[in-house]
Amino acid sequence: MELSKRQETIIEIVKKNGPITGEQIAEKLNLTRATLRPDLAILTMAGLLDARPRVGYFYSGKSTDRVLAEKITGIKVGDVKSVPIVVPESCTVYDAVVTMFIEDVGTLYVVREGGLLEGVVSRKDLLKTTLGGHDINKLPVGVIMTRMPNVHFALENDSVWLAAYKLLTHEVDSLPVVKPVPEVNEKQFEVVGRLSKTNVTRIFVELGEGS
Repeated sequence: MELSKRQETIIEIVKKNGPITGEQIAEKLNLTRATLRPDLAILTMAGLLDARPRVGYFYSGKSTDRVLAEKITGIKVGDVKSVPIVVPESCTVYDAVVTMFIEDVGTLYVVREGGLLEGVVSRKDLLKTTLGGHDINKLPVGVIMTRMPNVHFALENDSVWLAAYKLLTHEVDSLPVVKPVPEVNEKQFEVVGRLSKTNVTRIFVELGEGS
């Protein structure tokens, strides 16, 4: 977050004199309260200043980097997830390629009855299989997919930061967003969403715009 010179000056005034009212800040800058109102709103919404009724403004003690970090870690996967594109394990490689093309995604999630996650198949998996001379009209994706428990996923309550870290670390285009479904002798996960690099990029753009 880049501050204007006036906003930086306001922060310094509040650091030295807080709590201080908007009128007092305006007086120190030889400006009107109305002129300062947008700057004070931005600094308050950004978390750099706190304000209390009938008391005034005071410095939160947070740097702009710290505020941004808190915003990113405070955003939950469940709040920004997209609709998952799923196929059954019996889906042929050909049909998977068509689905991926139509839905414009880089990864398909393979599920069984109840939407339970069985595996994932990526664009790279399909390309490798197609170029390998297989009969893609008969070969099911279940043969080429990455199976559980070797699938990296995100939970709805995970932070977007953690999900982005998994995307980067494991070099994948997206993560299935899942919720645990306890079953006898094992733990299954229902696919409830998708968290992709596009989702993460959109969040950073919105943060940059002040959304």
